[in-house]
Amino acid sequence: MPPSNGDTPGRSAGDHRRNPRRRGEELEHAILTAALEELAEVGYAGLTMERVAVRARTGKAALYRRWPSRAELVVDACAAQRFFDAEVPDTGSLRTDVLAVLRLLSARLATSHGDILRGLLTEIMHDPEFARLVRERVHTAGPGPIQILLERAVARGEIAPWIPASRRATVAVDLLRNHYLLHGAPIPDDVITDIVDDVYLPLLLAPPNAAARTAGGSAESGGSAKSSGSA
Repeated sequence: MPPSNGDTPGRSAGDHRRNPRRRGEELEHAILTAALEELAEVGYAGLTMERVAVRARTGKAALYRRWPSRAELVVDACAAQRFFDAEVPDTGSLRTDVLAVLRLLSARLATSHGDILRGLLTEIMHDPEFARLVRERVHTAGPGPIQILLERAVARGEIAPWIPASRRATVAVDLLRNHYLLHGAPIPDDVITDIVDDVYLPLLLAPPNAAARTAGGSAESGGSAKSSGSA
């Protein structure tokens, strides 16, 4: 017998039982997709496990079996959708590689991903546990696009071997992100060009500071370059 209270499928805690039973990757994909949709709609502050479960048409227990907290769910949802990734072009030179990556990241910030990123960055500042998870998951996901193109530049002899592991490596992406947070999107192309030509390349090509630099660049290395490229 149809419900008499006007409820529609997917809008109450019991509705998931009316749907075909999903398991494994199919269910996980539905949950991660629902988490991203909730994130875009209500932001991290408004996202709850219950809301995600309702949107995914499953029970909260299915979420908690996989993700003990909403923070872990959100980070995995972003990672599953390659939210932190960007293509890594190989143009044959450091300058044009960096310009291409920054333009790709800028284009992504002009989509709904940008709104989600803005919300996540705000939460990172106020939620230490969430910030820790983002650092850990992004760091272990593999080298970011800037890191990859810097290593190519080392192989071509364009920059010194210690650069990719130094704090200098992340400056271009940091400046792009900061401009977005202050001014929004789209980011003008002349801003991207100025970041590369006036700041980033001169910094990468500048000699090491007074501290005796080894080939590994330990004096400036802070580990930050391991996650470079995530906007």
